[in-house]
Formats: sequence, structure tokens, C-alpha cells
Amino acid sequence: MAGYFRHHFTVLRYDLRGHGSTAVSPDAFGIDDLADDLAELLDKLGAPKTHVVGLSIGGIVAQSFAARHTDKTDTLTVVGTPAFIPEDAQPTFRQRAASVRENGTASIVEATLDRWLTADFRKTHPEVVEQIGETIAQTPAEGFARAAETVSTFDARARLESVRNRMLVIAGEHDSGTPPAASKVVAETVPGAQFHLLEAAHLRASFTRRAVAAILCVAGRVLTRIELGSANERAR
Repeated sequence: MAGYFRHHFTVLRYDLRGHGSTAVSPDAFGIDDLADDLAELLDKLGAPKTHVVGLSIGGIVAQSFAARHTDKTDTLTVVGTPAFIPEDAQPTFRQRAASVRENGTASIVEATLDRWLTADFRKTHPEVVEQIGETIAQTPAEGFARAAETVSTFDARARLESVRNRMLVIAGEHDSGTPPAASKVVAETVPGAQFHLLEAAHLRASFTRRAVAAILCVAGRVLTRIELGSANERAR
């Protein structure tokens, strides 16, 4: 997604604790700790405010960030993200944590790809699917497990009512992990939030031009059709 925005914004992408190049935390942590990590990172980079865009767990962290660090939040966009994890779904996250601790993250690649991507996308973009699968398999088991455990108890409903930033919520029509209704709760809770439904599963690996336009609009950049088309072509 960075390709869509790099000509109009300074884009910061970073790894959560226990993911990518960030070490596994020696202690247990919560979503608020992950939100505070972002606040600390922005301070170290000298960035007073930011347009926050988060997908999946990134959207969960983004909600906490906006509630805890209002002064650092310009706009907020969350993708494939619920306002809370229902009680009956919480054991699923704990089971995933236990499974990767015992068998490694490579053991959940296929099931995760089935949940994250549509069958059509998997068929037509095998190179992207392979890259995503490798990323999952290379994630440290303990890092994945701790993230799954902290997500299992997430509930931002009470705090979302206080969020006053411009906000966009994007959901995928075929997202079995975070159904559109779950994401819509976020939009219905935050005053003035916009809701967009895309023809996609959990990972919006092939963002539509409409989605990009909506994100840019919320971020305060109104582009002409030509500019948006050029940005879209550059990102392909």
C-alpha cells in the first residue's frame, strides 16, 4: 500500500513486537502497550502527528492509539478490524497461540491464507500469495502467540465514543475472520466515521481505486482523477 501514498505523504511502516525485525518482548503486553510503542516511535522520529492506517491487528492498535494519543492522531483509517472480540471468539485466538507455540507459524500458513484471501485472488496472484505465506512462516512463534493472546481480549467500544478524529472504516465482503458487521460497529460508534465495503477478503491485497480515493480523502488530500490514476498505476 505504501506505493499509493509515497508521492503525497511521508510513509512510516514498522514491525510490531515479535514481528519482522522487532524482537519478541520478554514480558507480556497489551494492545495499549503496542499503541504506546507507536507514540514513542513518532516522538523519536520527531513526528508530532500522523494519519494512522491499520489493517487487522494494526487497526486494533490504531483504535487504541487514537483513544490514548488524540494529540498525535490526525486521521484514522482501520481495515478489516472489529471494535471488540466477542466472548465466543476469544478461545480461537488462544488456540492459535497454543498451536504456533507447539508447531511453529509455518503450520498455520495455509489456513491463514484461506481466511485472508479470496480463492480467486489466490489463483490469479500466486506470487503475492507466496510472499504473504513466507512472511507468516518467518514470524517468530512466540511473537505471533503473544499478539494473538492480547487481541483475544480486545474491546474498544467504550473508548471509541470519545474519538473525534476523522475516521474511515473499510471492510471486506468476503472477510470470514472479521465480518463486515464487526467492522461496521467501529463506524457506528465513532461520530461521523465513514464506512466502505469492498469486494475482498481479510487482506485487501488488491485495493480498488475507490478505496484508495476514500483513504486519501479522509487524510485530507483531494486528488484529481488524473493524479489518483497515476498513483494507482505507479503502485502496480
